[in-house]
Amino acid sequence: MVWTRAIPILDPVAAATRLARLPGLAFLDSAMPHDTLGRVSVLAADPFGRFRYRDGQATLDGRPVPGAPLDALRACLAPYRLAPWPDLPAFPGAAIGYFAYDLGASLERVVPPARRAGLTDDIAFNLYDTLLAVDHASGTCLLIATGFPETDPEARRVRAEERLDAFAALLAAPTEAPPAWSPVKLAWRTNLSRQDYEKAVETVRDYIRAGDIYQANIAQRFVADLPPGFDPFAFYRRLRATNPATFGAYLDFDDLTVASSSPERFLKLQGRAVETRPIKGTVRRDPDPARDAEVAAALQANPKERAENIMIVDLLRNDLSRVCEPGSVQVPVLCGLESYAGIHHLVSVVTGTLRTEADALDLIQKTFPGGSITGAPKLRAMDIITEIEGDARELYCGAIGALGFDGSLDTSIAIRTVFMDGAQAVLQAGGGVTLLSDPASEYEETLTKAARVFAAFEETP
Repeated sequence: MVWTRAIPILDPVAAATRLARLPGLAFLDSAMPHDTLGRVSVLAADPFGRFRYRDGQATLDGRPVPGAPLDALRACLAPYRLAPWPDLPAFPGAAIGYFAYDLGASLERVVPPARRAGLTDDIAFNLYDTLLAVDHASGTCLLIATGFPETDPEARRVRAEERLDAFAALLAAPTEAPPAWSPVKLAWRTNLSRQDYEKAVETVRDYIRAGDIYQANIAQRFVADLPPGFDPFAFYRRLRATNPATFGAYLDFDDLTVASSSPERFLKLQGRAVETRPIKGTVRRDPDPARDAEVAAALQANPKERAENIMIVDLLRNDLSRVCEPGSVQVPVLCGLESYAGIHHLVSVVTGTLRTEADALDLIQKTFPGGSITGAPKLRAMDIITEIEGDARELYCGAIGALGFDGSLDTSIAIRTVFMDGAQAVLQAGGGVTLLSDPASEYEETLTKAARVFAAFEETP
């Protein structure tokens, strides 16, 4: 059972600003309108539970939870499992957070990174009993409450109604205008200079010539010191304005803030239907419409970019086949064009039907991290990435999103993503390297991907 209440339509940023008075704001933000990918934004705050996995130990609200990481998370979610509610625009309650890229070393036999800054957990999810769904297509706002962590039916009903009252009042309350954005010029440091990055590309090409892999995604890590009093949510508002994306996210944890403008869905599970949308192929947009159309057409025809995309599609077909019904994995879109504020992408769509005995965490187990940000074959590519990059990726190229209490899942790939611990901001950008890669062009592609995020820090509205 869930309880709902319609409230007057609110801009999602205004709603997030009001909910930010509570701890643990989570904002899964469809900042770029889209009929299917960008229809609903989901907001939540004041979680009733906090799951973390780090250094081989899972905890719930600081108490140890036994078992492997995903088994421990499954056990913590089990008391709150609900039947699907098909008429709801969003999850009927959810755990919202992230799986860091380095969780992959706990799921597969790959080499762990040599250096780790320790800013992120391997898994961090907050458990939310009350959500706000903003449906951009219908122009409606719906509060959804489950009454958890109460489990007695009457106690759940009482708590759900109290939470609906409290959230509705908070969202209706007048608020002061948020502080104006003050741009900051950050001194970004990188772990790979241009020379180092171009050398890394050549190293990957050598591995390809040797027959180890077909491609690998190599990234550079940018780190900058934040000024005192820096407002992460003000930065996120600026980021979503300058670089709107279908899978934007803002997550406020106790010791970490995440601001993401990802264009790439990792995994969606609704019922038994699975979808992943790998991106491979990127080019900077041109301000002249005619020239921009030429740039987009050239990307779609580029043999290197298409080959890279198709290789990753094959990898993802294999990954999904490990957990989907035999014969159900399909590719309805191959190398389609998607356009964003600053760049064009080649995007494919791979779908399947999850096996009856499997659940959302089995899906994560068999496919994480995503093939589009590792390489092919995936495990060997991950070892090569670790060898070349040296630093743990932490959240970068992991997954951000929600595990619905109804068994659903929706996650994005954590790219165009900044994570901040109050003192530092970290941003990473990379690209897929194949035998046809030009080292200088690959380096420039990383800067193209990072440019819109850098600009969000520095530009005046």
